Amino acid sequence: MSVSWPEIVFLVFCVITAVQLFYYLYFFSRFAFYKKPKRESSMQHAVSVIVCARDEAQNLADNLPEVLQQDYKSTFEVVAVNDNSFDDSKYVLEYLSKPFRNLRPIELKQEARLIQGKKFPLSMGIKESKYELLLLTDADCKPAGKNWIELMQDAFSNGKEIALGYGAYYKKPGLLNKLIRFETFISALQYFSYALAGMPYMGVGRNLAYRKELFFRNKGFSSHNQLPGGDDDLFINKVATKTNTAIVVDAEAFTYSEPKTSWVQWRSQKTRHYSTSKHYKSKHKFWLGLYAAAHFLFYPLLVVAAVFYCWWIALSVFAFRLIIQGIVYSKSMKKLDEKDLVWLYPLLDIWQWFYYLFFANTLFKKPGNNWK
Repeated sequence: MSVSWPEIVFLVFCVITAVQLFYYLYFFSRFAFYKKPKRESSMQHAVSVIVCARDEAQNLADNLPEVLQQDYKSTFEVVAVNDNSFDDSKYVLEYLSKPFRNLRPIELKQEARLIQGKKFPLSMGIKESKYELLLLTDADCKPAGKNWIELMQDAFSNGKEIALGYGAYYKKPGLLNKLIRFETFISALQYFSYALAGMPYMGVGRNLAYRKELFFRNKGFSSHNQLPGGDDDLFINKVATKTNTAIVVDAEAFTYSEPKTSWVQWRSQKTRHYSTSKHYKSKHKFWLGLYAAAHFLFYPLLVVAAVFYCWWIALSVFAFRLIIQGIVYSKSMKKLDEKDLVWLYPLLDIWQWFYYLFFANTLFKKPGNNWK
């Protein structure tokens, strides 16, 4: 019995849908239904917060006091690395260091030309830090609450060496802001879910913690010093294991930063980010690539199957997938305080198809050396 091409298209559509449902049910549901494990006791570690800045005087003035005034009963310091700034960053740090004795400014006068991007100033900050537990953020980030340090360091128990946090963006009016926050949500949903599945593959430098001993044991960024990016995701991709990585999703443990306000700026930012993904471990590239390919093929196959095979059967498959996706997305968005995106997720999911087209060439485009 011969099989017509519309039937073949429908079968392929069903296979692609099944692949997506596998990701929602096996990976993403782990985060959607995640509950923070209860601990009978909590140890407070001494913490070194590392902030690197280049020409970020205004951001330092706006955000650094929120880091310095954390409600943390144990010892912590803030190591602020001023990387060859031409603005007033040096004077802002000098001014803040007078009332805040736990602020330690470090001035870099000469750029390390063989180490691109943020890795050299970050390495210097880590080298100069006093304490074993390192908590990283950026100059343009502000902790969501006074207990950010407390909550991030609380993840370091039972042999954990890495804590992945959420680096969110402020809610602003306009379509671009929603698209940026949705993309940030999807990224977080993936790296949190993979970590819970025992396959951690990245973290974001806006909100990330790890042990200093882990950094030096793995020779820092030496394996990818030639790349401008990767101080966060490539390092975690190299050193994270299924047993040494924890996630922190308390609302007060988020950091917030200002989102880009133009498509050009956002595209430039994503070009820097995606330039490192090709250097992930093979297993991570496979699972991430399979998810992206399945999502990209889903909507064209849906249209062809609905037009040339049977519209109500194709739409029934789509509706079932939409319900499963909606349950996972809504619970995950509420966890990450992106509740205003819940009712937009069907449209945002369609947008993600165009997102792949819009940013496809960033995977092959060489980014600039500037780490900002």
